[in-house]
Amino acid sequence: MPIPATWSAQLLSVLRIVVGLGFLQHGVSKFFGIPPFPGTLNPLLTVAGALELVGGALIVLGLFTRPVAFVLSGMCAVAYFMAHFPQGFFPAANGGEPAMLYCFIFLYLAAAGGGVWSVDATRGKA
Repeated sequence: MPIPATWSAQLLSVLRIVVGLGFLQHGVSKFFGIPPFPGTLNPLLTVAGALELVGGALIVLGLFTRPVAFVLSGMCAVAYFMAHFPQGFFPAANGGEPAMLYCFIFLYLAAAGGGVWSVDATRGKA
């Protein structure tokens, strides 16, 4: 039995929250070591971590979803082409699959908004 189309607004919010929590985890790892970040922060990773931390939190809340998601989509595209694409063409082989997926999910959220369960919706800006 398929999921009714009437649930799409709520499922958009669920997608936003889950993706935001996943992305937020990357920033928490870089700045707070939970889970431990496997490396040293350079200036570029510090900026990425700040975007992951602040952007991930805003995405979870659904606050300024469209502009934040657009910026995060661009960040993920840059991360993919700087860190993964030089390792090979295929995302499954070059370790870039998460960056690619986050990029396109954030691009979708930039177009679709935060959904009905968002701060943006309560402000009339969903």
